[in-house]
Amino acid sequence: MLFHQKEKKNWFNWILIDQQMGYCPCFGWGKEKKLKSGEKKELSKKCKPQLSSGVGSVGSKSSACSRQESSALKDEPDGNRTQTFSYQQLATATKNFRKESLIGQGGFGAVYKGQLESNGQQVVAVKQLDKTGLQGEKEFLVEALMLSLLRHPNLVNLIGYCAEGDQRLLVYKYMQQGSLEDHLHYLRPDQKPLDWNKRMTIAAGAAKGLEYLHCEANPPVIYRDLKSSNILLGEDFNPKLSDFGLAKFGPSGDKSHVSTRIMGTHGYCAPEYLTSGKLTMKSDIFSFGVVLLELITGRKALDDRHAREERFLVDWARPMLKDGMNILSLADPLLKGHFSKSTLKKALEVAFMCIQENANSRPSIGDVVLALNYLTSHPYNPNEAKRVSVKGPEFNESPKETTRMLDRDFDRERAVAEAKMWGESWREKRRQIAENASNGSNR
Repeated sequence: MLFHQKEKKNWFNWILIDQQMGYCPCFGWGKEKKLKSGEKKELSKKCKPQLSSGVGSVGSKSSACSRQESSALKDEPDGNRTQTFSYQQLATATKNFRKESLIGQGGFGAVYKGQLESNGQQVVAVKQLDKTGLQGEKEFLVEALMLSLLRHPNLVNLIGYCAEGDQRLLVYKYMQQGSLEDHLHYLRPDQKPLDWNKRMTIAAGAAKGLEYLHCEANPPVIYRDLKSSNILLGEDFNPKLSDFGLAKFGPSGDKSHVSTRIMGTHGYCAPEYLTSGKLTMKSDIFSFGVVLLELITGRKALDDRHAREERFLVDWARPMLKDGMNILSLADPLLKGHFSKSTLKKALEVAFMCIQENANSRPSIGDVVLALNYLTSHPYNPNEAKRVSVKGPEFNESPKETTRMLDRDFDRERAVAEAKMWGESWREKRRQIAENASNGSNR
């Protein structure tokens, strides 16, 4: 049980009301708030899981979210329930929060590495709320609430919490590879840069985590703080979304957005959210597009070292993505040309669609997952490809080259069909963008 009964009644009701969600019976707290019979029937209908056995094709207009039954929830053992820790237990685990145990610092507070004696010396990460920091009690409650309810292979695993006195701490499974930000922007001398295949695998995993939040969680969740520092990497660089302190439940009923105060990180926030405070699922899609550009280019979302017009990654990349010139120059120099040009182009197309200024022109997360699954199913093979020269001014892709990049044992007919589906799908999306832009200019 996450909180004691008395604490649960006060704290969870407060946070749910604050998030303008009201009561939702699918959480199982039937005694917390009485509803009229009509309201109860309506809410039960809203919270009933919507499952689908089929998976739509890339670009399908009806596949805003391919709702699938979550195997993660089925496979969750009883022993993985959220635990309650005393402050002394966590102080012992982190050796009294000494400096040598410090592994990170964020808006919530400091993060320490520790070992839990009560869990068989399990290695954990302990996040301690900074009482004078940017986030506070509310963010602690939101994160504890979200991660105690949501379970997925691409979401960080919350082990437990401490709410003793004025202490607020969260305990997670330790992620030995650190954050994606570390591997893209703060490499140690003994570390190798992420290769192309790892980058695409990380992008696909992060997209699946976001798809779970948008499409499988009931109610759906808007992450609101997707960035490279919040993507943690575990064994085999499996990515997990972390830090849910700013997450919000999505709009309900006939509402198209959630109105909220503007919070997030410069360089990742969608333009319409920054100007209006109106939060939608497409706000997360924009942030994901920025992260995908980070993976491809190796540049930060915001870097003050560059000229004023190039400080924001989106502002720097968008002109080149629009005219299709100098595409190869967008690739991270640390890749040293070890990638497929055709796959680079497709990955950039996905990123370009995600960072559209018009929110309605951005793809759904279901479309993004399908596109990235296609890219990861065609990994770069250095033994069958020549290193790409990134000096060329234009991107010229030939059918012969694409064929050579494919595994020789791969079914060629299937490859052609998939490529054709990809092309038609994204051409249709580009057409929709052009139409939206035209309609906007005529108003």
